[in-house]
Amino acid sequence: MSAVRYEVTGGVAWLTIDRPEARNALSKEVRDGLFDGVHRFNADAEAKVLVLTGAGEKAFCAGGDLKEMSQTALQVPPPDFLPQFGRNVDVAKPTIAAVNGVAYAGGFLLAQQCDLVVAADHARFAISEVKVGRGAPWAAPLSWLVPPRIALELLLTGDPLDAHRAHEVGLVNHVVPAAELREHAQRLGERIAGNAPLSVLAGKRTAYLSATHPREEAYARAEEIWDPVYRSADAQEGPAAFAAKRTPVWQGR
Repeated sequence: MSAVRYEVTGGVAWLTIDRPEARNALSKEVRDGLFDGVHRFNADAEAKVLVLTGAGEKAFCAGGDLKEMSQTALQVPPPDFLPQFGRNVDVAKPTIAAVNGVAYAGGFLLAQQCDLVVAADHARFAISEVKVGRGAPWAAPLSWLVPPRIALELLLTGDPLDAHRAHEVGLVNHVVPAAELREHAQRLGERIAGNAPLSVLAGKRTAYLSATHPREEAYARAEEIWDPVYRSADAQEGPAAFAAKRTPVWQGR
């Protein structure tokens, strides 16, 4: 059986790390499976939203496979060591992390890189690299996602945040009982998938502009991003459907 599973339900693609006996640690098979799954999602016209999760109830992903790292004497991980959305693999469509347990080290990375995070109430988040002498260069965007002092605490102590604290500081969007995690993430994905696709794609790009552009440049880039959306057939379909009191039929053009 593959260490990573891909399935699509209601326009929502689920990419599941299926290695619960090893707390879904990032072995080479898992890393390769994640890359394959992300590329499959990018090419899948049926899939509008990606949900990344882990199998079992204990771990979303506990990070790198330390046994494998020891055997290979891994020093500096290469840039393509595992998928980093927006860094080494472009993912234009929205992504959600459904965190079903611990998200430590590389697991924290995977959750951080998703656009939205839904967490089970027993989930925990940690940048645990300082505990084992490893590094976390991927955490560079963290102080854009959470207050800088929270980012510093995570990086310097390696101590975990529970799901509720992660929600308080803005790392997590929703905290739900573990038994409701999949249903909640599916419903969230379906709400996004039901919106005008061009507007969704442009909305995601707009949200990240302030991370890389000064204010005036961000406004200018946003105007460029949204211009083809305004001019699309879907931009006429939305108001027409509202006036006719019917559900819009999006064409994505």
